[in-house]
Amino acid sequence: MEVLRQLGYEVVAAEHALGKYAPYFSASTEERLADLHGAFADPNVAAILCTRGGYGSNYLLEGLDLDLIRAHPKPFFAYSDHTAIQTWLLDQTGLVSFHGPMVAADFAVENGVHLESFRAAISGGLVRAGAEQGLRMLRPGTARGILYGGCLSLLTASLGTRFAPRTEGKLLFLEDVGAKPYQIDRMLRQMILAGKFEGARGFIFGEMLECGSRGADPDLLQQVILRLLEPFRVPIAIGLHSGHVSGGNVTLPFGTDAELVLESDQPLLHVLERAVTVPRHAR
Repeated sequence: MEVLRQLGYEVVAAEHALGKYAPYFSASTEERLADLHGAFADPNVAAILCTRGGYGSNYLLEGLDLDLIRAHPKPFFAYSDHTAIQTWLLDQTGLVSFHGPMVAADFAVENGVHLESFRAAISGGLVRAGAEQGLRMLRPGTARGILYGGCLSLLTASLGTRFAPRTEGKLLFLEDVGAKPYQIDRMLRQMILAGKFEGARGFIFGEMLECGSRGADPDLLQQVILRLLEPFRVPIAIGLHSGHVSGGNVTLPFGTDAELVLESDQPLLHVLERAVTVPRHAR
């Protein structure tokens, strides 16, 4: 929170953000919902940043007040466990999902945040990311579409429920942490069997931190991705530092029009649509 203050932002912690509640939450479901709804409804709150991921956001899904959030849209920054909330809000209300840094997970870490994309996303700028942000080509091509996605294990966990993501026909960003190549294989297969990659415009994978397998070929994960996605004749990239990353967490505004260009040694993902509208007097 102090780092955010040093960047010029006024920061207030929600009432239950620092609490402890059995077995491993900060508060009860009702209290956490009240914090989230209160932040959306409060006219003095310009943006909402989750403190960290972990587990527990799925308890909030059924109680989310979509009408309240639809009436008071504002940037909601998160990743990991919050993927389920972000995709549900995007699908149901059109609220752009900011897949970006969290307070304790990233702002508390030295060089944990890619400030350029964070500032662009929150101030009505256009986000760009390339090789310096880890992006590299697996299959060449150019694709344009609505940027969408999140943490792969959370996307697959919601399949079979009414909260399942609407990934079809999108420019998909997928990332995870600590999953072995065969586990990534299984999750991608599950998405394919569920028809969730139908009409995909392109695929962008994250850094995939700690997603190798001891003693295996270091390129095994890339081989798995290329083999599984071979039927989808679209460009594929990997390595983008957004979500679970070793540093420089890039903010990606899901729900906006974007273009992926993989035609040279200078791969580029650039967002073509502003995620927020900033009042003239606030510029």
